[in-house]
Amino acid sequence: MDPAVVGRRVRALREERGISLSTLARLAGVGKATLSGLEHGTRNPTLETLWAVTAQLGVPFTALLAEPTAGPTAHGTAVTATLLEVFTDTDATYELYRMRVAPGPVQLSPAHQPGVTEHITVFAGVLRAGPADAPLTAPAGGHLRWVSDVPHTYAAVGDEEVTASLLLRYPRR
Repeated sequence: MDPAVVGRRVRALREERGISLSTLARLAGVGKATLSGLEHGTRNPTLETLWAVTAQLGVPFTALLAEPTAGPTAHGTAVTATLLEVFTDTDATYELYRMRVAPGPVQLSPAHQPGVTEHITVFAGVLRAGPADAPLTAPAGGHLRWVSDVPHTYAAVGDEEVTASLLLRYPRR
């Protein structure tokens, strides 16, 4: 994922909505300097930062990418997510990711825009994920689903890396 491309997209989306840099930074819960660096392409943002910004802009994560089908990879505190496909239907946009969750750290992700849901199928390891105040657990072969318009977490249970698929559903406004 090219930070310069992402930065230009963030700035364009922010300006299209008439939101100041200070306002977006405050709403997304990120520092103004962080957002400015992101927009100028001088910072390599975390997955948490990008999802916080897109939630406040009301767009799917892939709206920041020049070529969503190119398979960019984003890294968070515990999660590495590689975009596999973006598709739309009449009422939603979907993003499909290959996801790996490293053992050890817990990743806290900010709320997405209202109505967004996450669907995870675990292929290896044991995953604890979902709303921060009520996470769910799934072993290999299991599936998790939750409305992700609240802060949510991802963590590998034990010492094994988790591999999974993540499907995000963004309802059309």
